[in-house]
Amino acid sequence: MREEVKATKRMKKRGFSTLDQRYLAALRVHVRRRRPAGPASGRALGRAILSAGFGPADLAMMHDRALIALAASGPARGGRGGQIERTGSFFAAALHPWEKSHLATREFLERVRRRAETLRLHASALGRANRQLRRAVARRRAGDESLKLGRKKYQVLLAQSQRVQEKLRAVTRQVFSAQEDERREISRELHDEVVQTLVGINVELATLGTAGGLGPRELQARIARTQRLVEKSVQTVHQFARELRPAALDHLGLIPALEIYMERLSARKKLIINLTAFAGIEALETGKRMVLYRVAQEALTNVARHARASTVNMIISELPGAIRMEVNDDGKSFQVLRTLSSRRNKRLGLVGMKERVEMVGGKLEIESAPGQGTSVRVMIPFGPEGAA
Repeated sequence: MREEVKATKRMKKRGFSTLDQRYLAALRVHVRRRRPAGPASGRALGRAILSAGFGPADLAMMHDRALIALAASGPARGGRGGQIERTGSFFAAALHPWEKSHLATREFLERVRRRAETLRLHASALGRANRQLRRAVARRRAGDESLKLGRKKYQVLLAQSQRVQEKLRAVTRQVFSAQEDERREISRELHDEVVQTLVGINVELATLGTAGGLGPRELQARIARTQRLVEKSVQTVHQFARELRPAALDHLGLIPALEIYMERLSARKKLIINLTAFAGIEALETGKRMVLYRVAQEALTNVARHARASTVNMIISELPGAIRMEVNDDGKSFQVLRTLSSRRNKRLGLVGMKERVEMVGGKLEIESAPGQGTSVRVMIPFGPEGAA
């Protein structure tokens, strides 16, 4: 396993070096053209970097290195101001393909929407059955035993219809709320973190372009301040990309991705998190490993926010034909059924965990009792979806 990880890192390093050189060459051509070029070349290079498995943080690092190389070679056509403007437009064009990284979130919401549509169709079918039953009862209203049986069946169907309709309305509200929350969070992160930092970098670079009379120390201090802004931008974009889709899950596997997430959460929240994992989990399908990661992420986040726990134990074990993941904490308990059925729940939360697991044919169980903390158990089959 370690040799495979080392080989993957070496291949990624060689790919980064090649793309880094391509980015510098393309940026040099872009800033030295007689007339400004369109965004096509930057977007094409951005797509190549994305398809090679690199993220926005890697792109920002390539751009930073290219800026340093261009600065060392002297001003390009149009002077420092023109060079700053062209390098900024090229970086924006190269960053454009990462908008597609939000597809994973939109695909999940689309699956939830389709499930809600299925529930609506079921409710409609039950409604038609209810109308048919009413007509049959009206025809047979003679006081015999069949009327009593028909009335009982009608009541059962009506109750089922009402439950399905209520669930449909609740899921629909949660889907809409989750969509708006996701969009609001993405917009806020991009504006408050990435855009503001890039604006600061642009201002610093513009100041450097016009500050011809600065001494070496002051010039060096301004360059260092600009580099710190670039590093902050890289870290922000990297963190933003990790939250949308953990790169470690694709490149290293589920267990390393969970270890990375738990290490960061433990450092922030002062939690002791222990992981015991069955190595064969990596043979599970990519979609099912993603479900396990998201459920673990949601469960640990809930512990950190609400449980006031000191220790969390996560165990991933093998069952006959299936995988079981357990997340146990020693924090305070909560009423599971009441939380799941609450109409005031504006986040997918536990409902989203249940929906994710059921979509891949799995089963979710949650137990919480005073003095015993909370246990979240997930069972997912190794075979095709729906085999559990």
